[in-house]
Amino acid sequence: MRDYLLTVLEQGGNLSAEEIVLHILSSAAISIAIYISYWFTHAGTAYSRKFNVSLITLTVLTGTVMTVIGNNVALSLGMVGALSIVRFRTAIKDSRDTAYIFWAIVVGICCGVGDYLVAGVGSAVVFLLLLLFGRVRNENRILLIVRAARSRELDVEGLIFRYFSHKALLKVKNTTADSVEFIYEMTRGAYRLSDKKEQSITQALYGLGDIEYVNVVTQSDEING
Repeated sequence: MRDYLLTVLEQGGNLSAEEIVLHILSSAAISIAIYISYWFTHAGTAYSRKFNVSLITLTVLTGTVMTVIGNNVALSLGMVGALSIVRFRTAIKDSRDTAYIFWAIVVGICCGVGDYLVAGVGSAVVFLLLLLFGRVRNENRILLIVRAARSRELDVEGLIFRYFSHKALLKVKNTTADSVEFIYEMTRGAYRLSDKKEQSITQALYGLGDIEYVNVVTQSDEING
């Protein structure tokens, strides 16, 4: 039994130089598709050239590691133990970046074990899906910030309600003895409702009198670097 376990743990694949080169080059070739997909779907302020290049490197490195491991159980266990101590602290700018990282790792694993068909077909399907849906963006929220005299508190609330009804959510209300500040949150579509009025919401608010300032801020869920 002991000899059998030693045989299982020490078994390894004897790859030729051509097979090793093919594994690594195939992972590099498919990583180009990942690069193009990320570049196309993230064109804009969220696009990071360094991260995109890192995806290519990650794919090739994963393919190289899988080529080294092969079917050697002992080596694979040692590799898992070594990699388990690594901690990554890089902030993910976009939730889709996680999908790209996973895509790069999967391609590297498939190419490293010689499953080029799985890597190619899977990457083609993912590429098409991201091509169709990759440019989907969250609708940016609008923050309407109003500071006015305390005597205009009810007037401001009533005006906001008439313009936006329940589509403007009161997030913050700060008051002092002399002034009051409102922070309303709404979607861009809801904010455009004011365009159908005779006056813009800014003009209407200043028309009340005793308004210190009106700020309109676009709030995005994406973290840009």
